[in-house]
Amino acid sequence: MQSSIRQQLLEVFSEADGEFVSGQTISEKLGCSRTAIWKHMEDLRREGYELEAVRRLGYRIAKKPDKVTNNEISLGLQTEVIGRHIHYEETVDSTQKIAARLAFEGAPEGTVVVAEEQTAGRGRLSRIWHSPKGTGVWMSIILRPAIPVQQAPQLTLLAAVSVAQAIEQVTGLSVGIKWPNDILIGGKKAVGILTELQADPDQVNAVIIGIGVNVNQQREHFAEEILPIATSLAIEAGTAFPRASLMQAVFLQLEKLYKEYLTNGFGIIKLLWESYAISIGREITARTVTSTIVGTAKGITEEGVLLLEDRDGRIHAIHSADIEI
Repeated sequence: MQSSIRQQLLEVFSEADGEFVSGQTISEKLGCSRTAIWKHMEDLRREGYELEAVRRLGYRIAKKPDKVTNNEISLGLQTEVIGRHIHYEETVDSTQKIAARLAFEGAPEGTVVVAEEQTAGRGRLSRIWHSPKGTGVWMSIILRPAIPVQQAPQLTLLAAVSVAQAIEQVTGLSVGIKWPNDILIGGKKAVGILTELQADPDQVNAVIIGIGVNVNQQREHFAEEILPIATSLAIEAGTAFPRASLMQAVFLQLEKLYKEYLTNGFGIIKLLWESYAISIGREITARTVTSTIVGTAKGITEEGVLLLEDRDGRIHAIHSADIEI
């Protein structure tokens, strides 16, 4: 009940969009006394919110704490579905693992699992993803698209475009995508995306999109061996960013593109992805489970499969591989 009133209070401030809200208005909307309102205001202050109170005008939130809890994500969220159900934990082994369980148990579409820290974060090809506390965005999003199983990989590319758009919007940085979904800034990796599927032979039950964004790490947060290939938004921009705001931007871009995809198919997503692609037309090395192929990246198919032309002119369809440019 207490957290419910707190959530409603934050929604009132969110609707006010930075303007002052009178104590009387808050009291009427929440259906509780001015004394109870004051108590919740104090609780918000303890959580790190800076609240401004002006006589005859009321209250407004001057500054939010840089946390990724339900409260911070909900305040100012503009989506209809994605992010409307948040499962937050301070420390987890892997958000992807929790999201898989919640999806199996019937969690609604748009449910997001988020943590301040992962102790066993996973990247593509079973790699470890380092997720230090309070520095980045470590989350998994549950989608339930009514699409054939073979089209599910398209959502990996859709997610990459959504995150790229959100980062550009929030930070002003220029980003590129290395097939299928690594997001690079200045040639270094800042984002990893892992998509996993729960499906029957003839239908998708859930697609779980794991997203790890290096947001506010400094150079000392990275192990020496990955410093040449990894970066963060803060390192590249020279300033820190509020992580909840970045998450809200990702949710909004993802929801827009997801609706477009479900209505009109993969066409526009393919074009957007190609506009960010850094490997098209360049010589790359693709290391698959069974072989290593060197050639020129020609583009992607309507299914999101990478087309690679080797030095003998043969075209290879790459479904899963480690790419070096």
